[in-house]
Amino acid sequence: MAIAKRSGSTRRFGPRYGRTIKQKVEAIESKQKKKYECPSCNRINVKRLAKGIWECRKCSHKFAGKAFYLGE
Repeated sequence: MAIAKRSGSTRRFGPRYGRTIKQKVEAIESKQKKKYECPSCNRINVKRLAKGIWECRKCSHKFAGKAFYLGE
């Protein structure tokens, strides 16, 4: 029996839901949780507050963007 390497936020699912679904969730959540560049101060310090709401931790600039990730 092969031992699956668990990584990232999909560990919480355990053996349920299948490999491909967990890979898709991992890709979305890694983009969602990383820091992005602020459009006003140009620092990489923007985090997601809620769906579509982003805030720069340095200059406190709040703005609307894409729901799960900025850019691309």
